Amino acid sequence: MTIRGLFQKLRESPVVRFGALVLGIVFMIAAPLVSPLPGPGGIFFFAIGLGLVLRNSLWAKRRYVHFKRKRPKVGKTVDWWMRKRARQRAKSRARSVIEN
Repeated sequence: MTIRGLFQKLRESPVVRFGALVLGIVFMIAAPLVSPLPGPGGIFFFAIGLGLVLRNSLWAKRRYVHFKRKRPKVGKTVDWWMRKRARQRAKSRARSVIEN
């Protein structure tokens, strides 16, 4: 088994997923505490925390999809910030519709 396969198997472990979820929540809570410091640290803390929570929580993913459907412009911007694969899939689908 390759190193990549080992990391993927480890990442799928329920204990690791729960730990990453808790770490993401901690980062999101820490963002307002770090934001008064000089620099854009709070934004990065929140973005990392949001990414960890969305990756490890089915409930958060559903809420995020609901939010994106309600506010598509904001959803596109957030996808761009997070460099989401969903954004790239949507762009390729739009291209295929235009080409056909």
